[in-house]
Amino acid sequence: MRAEKGSPDGALRLNQYIARSGAASRRHAEEFIRQGRVQVNGSTVSELATLVVPGKDVVKLDGTRLKLPEHSSCFVLYKPKEVVSTLDDPQGRPCLKAYLPPGARGLVPVGRLDYHSEGLVLLTNDGDLTFRLLHPRFKVQKVYNVKVKGTPDAASLDRLKRGIVLEGRRTLPVEIKKIPSRETRHTWLEVRMSEGRKNQLREMFFRIDHPVIKLKRVAMGPLLLGALKPGQWRELERKEIEALRDAAGLGRENGGEKS
Repeated sequence: MRAEKGSPDGALRLNQYIARSGAASRRHAEEFIRQGRVQVNGSTVSELATLVVPGKDVVKLDGTRLKLPEHSSCFVLYKPKEVVSTLDDPQGRPCLKAYLPPGARGLVPVGRLDYHSEGLVLLTNDGDLTFRLLHPRFKVQKVYNVKVKGTPDAASLDRLKRGIVLEGRRTLPVEIKKIPSRETRHTWLEVRMSEGRKNQLREMFFRIDHPVIKLKRVAMGPLLLGALKPGQWRELERKEIEALRDAAGLGRENGGEKS
């Protein structure tokens, strides 16, 4: 363990180590360090610039030792409608745990789809990747197919594209285009966005009087839902994980390391 001056081979910043262990995002890791909840080699650490060497230094959070996974595990799941996007639910509703691959451990969902929405959910043990994919600063786009009531006019869609105020904050600009459909009473749209507030799309279309009827996430960065059916999953190939890390800006960190 040392403060950051010269970086020993393989050393990671402490918050990065915690994130890669899957225990928390980098931001939350920093909060844990400030709160005095992290120990390195038996000593409580408060310096955010502290470096640790995996396999040599012992890092603990609240007394529990953290270890880096041997490799990043990522699975894509087609979340069915009326399933909660968490691993457990106090209300006893169906949740993602019922759909996890047999024997999978340490996986957490990257963001959420609301109870009535369906489509792509990424599960991974890589906390660093999770943080980057969700934070709008890194501009990783999520793509949704949305069926809305009626036919929004161009002015209404332009309003959403520019951003509207929800709960006191303006939404980031989004891309919207119509999807050809045989529907005559309602409209299918493709929406691309890098932000993901709770129920954001439903709130946006409600504000222009065209409420969402169906909502399906079909892509996250370079990752596509593809031919999966509701409840099905598959493990990502190494090249797909590397593409996600590149999209999140992680492929350029640590000399291009993609661990």
